[in-house]
Amino acid sequence: MVGFSTGSVERALEILEVLVDRPEGLSLTSLADQLEMPKSAAHKLLNTLVGRNYVAQDALTQHYKPTMHLVSLGFRQLGATRLPEICQPVLDRLAAQTEELVRMTVVDGESLVWVAKAQGAKTTLRLDPIMAHPVVLHATATGKAWLATLPEKDALRIVLRQGFDSVPVGPNAVRSVGRLRDDLRKTRTRGYGMVNEEAEPGVTALAAVIRAGDRKELPAVGTVSVAGPSVRLTRKRIDEIAPTVLSAASELSQLWPVREHHVPAKLRRVAVG
Repeated sequence: MVGFSTGSVERALEILEVLVDRPEGLSLTSLADQLEMPKSAAHKLLNTLVGRNYVAQDALTQHYKPTMHLVSLGFRQLGATRLPEICQPVLDRLAAQTEELVRMTVVDGESLVWVAKAQGAKTTLRLDPIMAHPVVLHATATGKAWLATLPEKDALRIVLRQGFDSVPVGPNAVRSVGRLRDDLRKTRTRGYGMVNEEAEPGVTALAAVIRAGDRKELPAVGTVSVAGPSVRLTRKRIDEIAPTVLSAASELSQLWPVREHHVPAKLRRVAVG
């Protein structure tokens, strides 16, 4: 979009963010109204997005829909990191050992993104949530494990910006700064994050951080978690599998394929040497 202002780029990204949740598409009028922008400006941006194959216009309804081009870019980026190639065997083994759902995230700025999973449950009672959903940091074991590695003021700022009630959560979710501080202290002491019916009813999970190498002073670059029905993942069961999850996180830290992109220059020699 050469020649467009920064504001135009931001509006184009807003269009994509709206459309990805509407696979049936939106009309020009609906999209412009939703984003509170003039139809002429929306039409100009949509024409550019159509030209670059990020958006398509349905010939019958005239609605604008997202294409799979963004998905393709995401897979290209993920493949370039070698994450699936290097990390999936560890996730598969952890899933087999725990017989539950294993998932992995990577740190993306001040958020976490799901990038891989492995299903180990052998019964009909399985947990298999949609990976595209954002990680709710204050209500997931994954989020708490990562937040606990940050300075407390940064962790609180990130959560408060997201908001305690910004998305639907489970009945036991954290809803105050005081409890979040307490949970993060317990997470640091325990060495892993844990939730019981916080992200959603009937689900329990634990998670450990992956670091950019095998030294504790290196930054967290992701997490590995195990989640399952609360009737199976009791506190006793969590205590039994926690060492296995921590071991997997340690192995992933040693294997981490993109550590040079995350490690500060002054620590990089330590990480790879």
